[in-house]
Amino acid sequence: MPRAVLIVLDSLGIGGAPDAASYGDEGADTLGHIEAAAAAGRADRAGLRSGPLLAPHLARLGLFHAAGRARGEATGGRFGRATERSRGKDTPSGHWEIAGVPVPFEWGYFPRQVPCFPPDLVAQLVAEARLPGVLGERHASGTEIIAELGEESVATGRPILYTSADSVLQIAAHEESFGLERLLELCRIARRLVDPLRIGRVIARPFTGTSADNFRRTANRRDFAVPPPEPTLLDRVSAAGGAVHAVGKVSDIFAGQGVTRVLKAADNGAVIDAALAALREARDGDLVFANCVDFDMVHGHRRDTAGYAAEIERFDARVPELTAALRPGDLLCLTADHGCDPTWEGTDHTREAVPVLFCGPGLAPGPLPPMDTFADIGESIAAHLGLPPGRHGRSVL
Repeated sequence: MPRAVLIVLDSLGIGGAPDAASYGDEGADTLGHIEAAAAAGRADRAGLRSGPLLAPHLARLGLFHAAGRARGEATGGRFGRATERSRGKDTPSGHWEIAGVPVPFEWGYFPRQVPCFPPDLVAQLVAEARLPGVLGERHASGTEIIAELGEESVATGRPILYTSADSVLQIAAHEESFGLERLLELCRIARRLVDPLRIGRVIARPFTGTSADNFRRTANRRDFAVPPPEPTLLDRVSAAGGAVHAVGKVSDIFAGQGVTRVLKAADNGAVIDAALAALREARDGDLVFANCVDFDMVHGHRRDTAGYAAEIERFDARVPELTAALRPGDLLCLTADHGCDPTWEGTDHTREAVPVLFCGPGLAPGPLPPMDTFADIGESIAAHLGLPPGRHGRSVL
């Protein structure tokens, strides 16, 4: 029985979602705009990178063919593009649909006003968690609001609450002075309190440092997500006797459902290291599922075009390690969950189509048929692993 590796290049959209206009994202194109900026010298940064975007290994797998801008020949595997059926452009919706389960409901969101959270929600959170109060209570970039309010949070013991265009409540607090375990417990309380509001995630954002100049968010981030509404690819693999090795934030996104083993990682390089380690230990029928969050969290949301371009090039350099680790019969899939165009206005995700790249020993290269749901990705992997078909997509291999 074969194995499968699924890696989400978080937010590496390729433009062209048919409903992008309804999200205010018509014309957004994460990969395309990064590629254009690099070609024009607008993605140069001393000591980081310069010149055109160089990603020869991803090009060989068909990344640029999938985006409609062919570079050379895509001889490394099957390539195509998928559009999302779920309503939204958030992490859980994208990942759940990739795993075969489109989101059948509308998420709840917090309004763009200050304060953005319902007063009774904040009052109950303060009471149950025995807090001296909270700070923030608005839409914000995490790094910016921690720099602005981190010193006050440390001095007063009040955590920082903020949100974004996603269905999310984020809570930042100092990992040492406030305490990591106390922050995680606070987020568990918040998770229960926001359930009636249909909020997708509560995210713990611990940080360290002594002042605004050196505050840094740590790798101890934790997402408290609503569980998927029905069994996903992860549950189906586990039910069939396979193991699911969840790398990075994958386990949190699925609320731990269907996950056999959790491997945390601090950055994209560590994610690839952990995925390779898991693959060395994976048995027949197993799924290694990884999320490379730095594309989105470190570069996309911060609208850092040069950093995003450099991250693509760093990932590209690791692709030969991933393909070399595959055994006969294995399948590797590279895809994304939404866009986060660093040239776009604001700091939010962008509604885009995503690349779908399949490769493995013996897999003939060529284009994939159009995919009108991310669920086709999960169903293709399910079919490869010999699992019965699911309800929402079909195998394109």
